Amino acid sequence: MKKILDKLTEIYCFVDDFLKLNPKVSEWRKSNHRNPSFSDSEILTIALMQSEFGVESLRKTYTLIAENFGEEFPKLCGYKQFIRRLHQLVRLVQAIFEQTASFYRSEVYLMDAKPIPVCQTARHRRVRLLREDGAFFGKTSKGWFFGFKLHILATAEKKICQAVLTPGNYADRHIAESLTEFLDNQTVIGDLGYRGEKLQTQLFEENNCLLITKQDAKKRNLRLPPIRQRIEAGFSILWHHFIDRVFSRSWIGLWNTILLKLLFFNLFR
Repeated sequence: MKKILDKLTEIYCFVDDFLKLNPKVSEWRKSNHRNPSFSDSEILTIALMQSEFGVESLRKTYTLIAENFGEEFPKLCGYKQFIRRLHQLVRLVQAIFEQTASFYRSEVYLMDAKPIPVCQTARHRRVRLLREDGAFFGKTSKGWFFGFKLHILATAEKKICQAVLTPGNYADRHIAESLTEFLDNQTVIGDLGYRGEKLQTQLFEENNCLLITKQDAKKRNLRLPPIRQRIEAGFSILWHHFIDRVFSRSWIGLWNTILLKLLFFNLFR
């Protein structure tokens, strides 16, 4: 219990300090009720605790906090209001993630993508969840899925510095340019989804980065460094935190939930 209280305090202090240091981001309300009794810092603290608890949904996280740590949040609002306010803070969550991710730099980066299915394969014929928000059919080496695809650029130390969520039918190579746009004279290691001389030339000319895939290494009899395995390990940890379980009913809710888990992953790994 003490360990969880320490984590709650640590997360709250981090979020609250960020909001105080970035008033232009945090002071987004223009109404007379711009300072609610249950603060934005408390909302984000509870949401970030989902990864710490290791539970599959924000509802379960909220219930655990309400039942066991009510004294720490004496003005805790109801669950529906909590979710509504949390998803209003998606721009704030993205700002926190981007600012913290900007500190992570490396000579070698790892690029990969993973599917975010919104349903099981048996429901593909009748699925409607998030279809109007962009969910679509995509295919991986393991078969077809319906949902989205999460594209990630990470450092060799498994710190995530860029993330993009697209419909499931987007090819990995089409997102590579936006993921690497901030790089300058660095190396990026990707899997076979990023193969092709056209993409390599494009990234080198526009973003000044060298893209190497397993196929390139095989052709040139080169041995890729073992750091390629690190992003796979990072994805395994993220999946352990239920990042592939979709409980959201809107794109904003899904993206906000993913950002919260990526932020927690960066801060506490």
